[in-house]
Amino acid sequence: MSIKAVASIAGVFEHPTRKAVDKTVAQLHAECAAGALADAGLSLGDVDGYFCGGDAPGLGPLSMLDYMGLNNVRHFDSTETGGSSYIAHVGHAAEAISVGHCNVALITLAGRPRTEPEKISRGAAPELTWEAPFKPQTINMYAICAMRHMYEFGTTSEQLAWIKVAASEHAQHNPHAMLRERVSVADVLASPMIADPLRRLECCVVSDGGGAVVVVRTEIAKTLKRPLVRVLGAGEAAKGQNGGRVDLTYSAAAFAGPAAFAMAGVTPADINYASIYDSFTITVLMQLEDLGFCAKGEGGSFVQDGGLISGIGRLPFNTDGGGLCNNHPNNRGGITKVIEAVRQLRGEAHPAVQVKNCGLALASGIGGQLGGRHGAATLIMERRS
Repeated sequence: MSIKAVASIAGVFEHPTRKAVDKTVAQLHAECAAGALADAGLSLGDVDGYFCGGDAPGLGPLSMLDYMGLNNVRHFDSTETGGSSYIAHVGHAAEAISVGHCNVALITLAGRPRTEPEKISRGAAPELTWEAPFKPQTINMYAICAMRHMYEFGTTSEQLAWIKVAASEHAQHNPHAMLRERVSVADVLASPMIADPLRRLECCVVSDGGGAVVVVRTEIAKTLKRPLVRVLGAGEAAKGQNGGRVDLTYSAAAFAGPAAFAMAGVTPADINYASIYDSFTITVLMQLEDLGFCAKGEGGSFVQDGGLISGIGRLPFNTDGGGLCNNHPNNRGGITKVIEAVRQLRGEAHPAVQVKNCGLALASGIGGQLGGRHGAATLIMERRS
């Protein structure tokens, strides 16, 4: 099914809080929803589609529909693929719109892991019996990918550090960013080692807050007083352990990205701006290769010397500071990637990092664990006058 140009993103909102001691998770969802709908010029009564992930409390969409007073919803979706869920939700919303299931779809994310650290439970996941004895941790699973990439392709810690440097160059202009101080390659390399070869400054922030996105039928978007941002292509994929036959040098974005590009009818060379999921520096580098912005093994040379810095590099990325510096709400950064891409396409990013004549943008997300099983989602968006 092609969803090209059927749906458009009419509203976005990123919650300004990074520590929500006085708000519930449900309240954060509702405040994000209100913000995105106001941005679009729509109301709760206009919403007839709702999308959320595993962060939604209670019975997910059933609880949140009732809590937020979404009484006209006739289609809902609670797809759960970790941090990539919300990029996938945009594609799912466009699909639902294309077949007439809804006309105005609301996507929300919220959480409070900084105020109230969550206990991650994988329930009766089939892999636990075999993997739990080795006590895998998120940071370790990403670190083994980084180490393998270094072994296979000669990628260096200095090159990975440039990804953090680029994020910090952008975050200094974001008043809401958790980490606004510019850092150098030397600063990154001097930070404590967490899981070899990844250091503390190569890890994302932990933040409360959330965000929301409103996806509407393009005919409706044209009637609203907002710049037109059309959804051109979407792709999603999963990658697991494959019975122990694991190649740690690529992610599921190697499949989600080409599917999105094929649907959109564009190539990586056409993209003006990219929001790339940045739970760790290695997450960015591998996606850049898998999405086709450079060849496999050339990610290090692609990002070094400011390759991702707006106004300097060949591909401006995460101009809000990304998960490495700005915000990673509820440990799920996918929705913020869509939000900043929309800001860029509208020309509403900070003037210091706004990409000139930004007409095509990409958002890419990874959910789960890069070194284990994970999902990837890619979204391509276009600004139209």
